[in-house]
Amino acid sequence: VQLQASGGGLVQAGGSLRLSCGVSGSTFSSHYMGWFRRTPGKEHEFVAGINWNTGDTDYADSVRGRFTVSRDATVNTMYLQMNSLKPEDTAVYYCAVAHFVGLSGRYYTFSSNYRFWGRGTQVTVSS
Repeated sequence: VQLQASGGGLVQAGGSLRLSCGVSGSTFSSHYMGWFRRTPGKEHEFVAGINWNTGDTDYADSVRGRFTVSRDATVNTMYLQMNSLKPEDTAVYYCAVAHFVGLSGRYYTFSSNYRFWGRGTQVTVSS
């Protein structure tokens, strides 16, 4: 399974970006996918996630109301629409596929519970 995140860039505070995560080589019909971000010296931070089958979503408190995660099964792609960006959103953003689907939201906030990871895409928000 290969994941490819794209869509990062430089944006001013208050601006928007949309990240994409394409999935190839997938043989599973149901899974949970998440977005994480990481800044130097820190652990992966959960941002948002989605149950591929049901469309149920989870968000970190820090992005709730500003970010929206979605998926398009026809093109096997997950998206992260990021609005009202803040300088503290600056990070490398990663997409990942979890080991299991159908568990409580808290399970998906831990990066160790994900088995496939894509290469990150840099998001930089200037003040």
